[in-house]
Amino acid sequence: MRDTVLMDENPAVGSGGGSDATAEVRRLLVIHNPTAGGRRARRLRAVVSRLEARGLSVTVKPTGKRGDAEDFARGADPAEVDAVIAAGGDGTINEVINGLAVHAAAGLPLPLGIVPMGTANVLAAELGLGMDAERIAAAIAGGRRTMIWPALANGRVFSLMAGVGLDARVVERVDPRVKRLIGKGAYVAETLVQLATRPDHRYRVTLDDGEAHDVASVIVAKGHFYGGRFICAPDARLTEPELHVCLFPRGGRLNALRYVWGVTAGRLARFPEYRVVTAKRVRIEGPAGDGLFADAVQGDGDVLARLPVEIALAGWRLPVLAG
Repeated sequence: MRDTVLMDENPAVGSGGGSDATAEVRRLLVIHNPTAGGRRARRLRAVVSRLEARGLSVTVKPTGKRGDAEDFARGADPAEVDAVIAAGGDGTINEVINGLAVHAAAGLPLPLGIVPMGTANVLAAELGLGMDAERIAAAIAGGRRTMIWPALANGRVFSLMAGVGLDARVVERVDPRVKRLIGKGAYVAETLVQLATRPDHRYRVTLDDGEAHDVASVIVAKGHFYGGRFICAPDARLTEPELHVCLFPRGGRLNALRYVWGVTAGRLARFPEYRVVTAKRVRIEGPAGDGLFADAVQGDGDVLARLPVEIALAGWRLPVLAG
């Protein structure tokens, strides 16, 4: 597991407010995951051609293995690059953000741009980017920044959500080959497998004020979209320095299936036992297990940590080029 600098709890850059001044963007580093998106790779070529037509200098670096995107972003020189563009799915974007965390924590944040090419593209949805190449290029070239508040799970950065329980087990076990073939259907299939085969686990969620909850699953949200355009935390916003903790208290396969239906049908808020509470810091503990045998923590659609996990706001904001 790679380490990311854990900053002081007090934010270094203001509070609240999503918009910031427009930045001059002329030199771009595009970090591209060639395995993401399949035919959607044409979107990247279209975006690059439009950026170059605007007179921007574009360098494209393809990744070859897990961790490359983070290394490329960490190695970007703010004296030579005006912004780093993540071209891939939410997992690739998460790696890039973890690399950019070093610059942001040092007070020299490099803006993040996004060319969505993944299965769910949740961050792009949160930012209202859309999938049109011209609009994406315009958002990047325009240089208008939205300042977002990432969070940390055992020191690893996430921008969207972190989950423990059913969704983390699905993320951990989904077959990448099946995902490339059928996209979101791979998650549906793996969810059914996990519902049928995995034992029922319980988790203890402790909030910053010491309030504790016993749950079957938990999602700590920074944004209000989940798994695409589904909504678990309707009031959560990337631009606000707050964690929205979604608590699923009832255990058992039938309740798990009920919660899945509630999310996908938009009925979750009608479940009387379902709760969303806010916090600045969250600790999640689960069944006994060490190292790789402890339950997984998924963040932005990838396994970021293992239980127990401490989740807190990062002490810095990240500028994102979102038009």
